[in-house]
Amino acid sequence: MTDQANSAESGAGSAIRVLLADDEEMIRHGVRLVLRHADGIEVVAEAANGAEAVRLGAEHRPDVVLLDVRMPVLDGLAAVAPLAALDPAPKVVMLTTFGDEENVLRALRDGATGFLLKDEGPQELISAVRAAAAGDAVLSPGVTGTVIRRMLSRGGAGATAADSRVTELTGREREVLRMLGEGLSNLEIGRRLGIGVGTVKSHVGSILGKTGCGSRVQAALLAHQAGLMG
Repeated sequence: MTDQANSAESGAGSAIRVLLADDEEMIRHGVRLVLRHADGIEVVAEAANGAEAVRLGAEHRPDVVLLDVRMPVLDGLAAVAPLAALDPAPKVVMLTTFGDEENVLRALRDGATGFLLKDEGPQELISAVRAAAAGDAVLSPGVTGTVIRRMLSRGGAGATAADSRVTELTGREREVLRMLGEGLSNLEIGRRLGIGVGTVKSHVGSILGKTGCGSRVQAALLAHQAGLMG
């Protein structure tokens, strides 16, 4: 991930409200310290299990939830759907480790925005929170490829069906879709193409509408299925 500290996407004018859910106190302490020193980010609540995360999510209405996969009482996987059902729904980012790919797949299907490895550095954590709040998918580079391959191996829509879903896309939309397949944020796509973030958001919205994808993660998968990554 790249540094998005100066991005307009970080919610200028109001702090990004974060709910942190992890059963390990040391993890929560470390994440809290990192986010406390980040401009425009505020940790509004902490939970030690999934049940607390759902309750505090309804109470505090955070913008972003950093949610551990494995927790007692109610694990993070079971907490994704009720958190995603809140109105307004927070962006749920799973905190995971290598070997949790199967759990990540379930979380994405249930409405998680993405996933972040627990051993990512402080700046990657801060950037992930800002990206999630801005509506970007948060896909940790260390595990994205494995997750995409597992999703592809499950079958579903084949290459022909995927090709038919991208036929209505313009050339620029195909470029943006390919970059979604790389896990790039709106800011990173804009920099690569030399266009504004607002224009990128417009392209992403059009892509989701034309292809029937429900999220950026699904669009990233479609880019691979349609052979746009070669």
